[in-house]
Amino acid sequence: MCIAGSIVIVIHAPQESPITSVQEIWSMATQPAFLLYVGSVIVLVFIMIFHFAPQCGHSNVLVFTGICSFMGSLSVMSVKAVGTALKLTFEGNNQLLYPETWFFVFIVATCVITQMNYLNKALDTFNTAVVSPIYYVMFTSLTILASVIMFKDWDGQNVGSIISEICGFIVVLSGTIVLHTTREFERSSSFRGSYASLSPTLSARLCNGNGEFMKHEEENLLPDEAVFFQRQEMH
Repeated sequence: MCIAGSIVIVIHAPQESPITSVQEIWSMATQPAFLLYVGSVIVLVFIMIFHFAPQCGHSNVLVFTGICSFMGSLSVMSVKAVGTALKLTFEGNNQLLYPETWFFVFIVATCVITQMNYLNKALDTFNTAVVSPIYYVMFTSLTILASVIMFKDWDGQNVGSIISEICGFIVVLSGTIVLHTTREFERSSSFRGSYASLSPTLSARLCNGNGEFMKHEEENLLPDEAVFFQRQEMH
């Protein structure tokens, strides 16, 4: 399901318009719609960090994963800007001279540090099989939303391609949830099976290696069982 959904998304993915400078990305990042998104993300992150995290962060998985997802959507946009700047620099068009490049580097560092901090808290507090699907869904959804707002990826696409991408995304999410659910089930099943198979061996080794332990157990047996074990010892 994950592979099939990814193939559908790649086939119907919009073609990116060529970017010639970091200043062009800066103009996209400073448009009113994206600034509104960035402001909303910052406000929501501060509310979750200072209000919801101390109260229900260790009981509600959406708090820590929400912080990681919101910050992750901004980090992806900044990483794309930094990657474009490095690509143009290696091609001979030096973009390291512009302050916008270093501003994007600062945003990447800040977002990644915050993101990894609260992701580790979520993994330490909750089960990985619960955190991973929820984080994947929220992070991917917010990243797509931020990309649509900033780069206007869907402007040149028809309705059919957009619906196909959404369907492929849903298939990928479903496959990820099923994958983590079955993996957790297999781990618990294998643990129970190995425990059941090792228990008799461990008991036999304890009984054979300690004669006093066997005598103590024989004293607690019923008369018929004691006679049976005595006969086994004689043989």
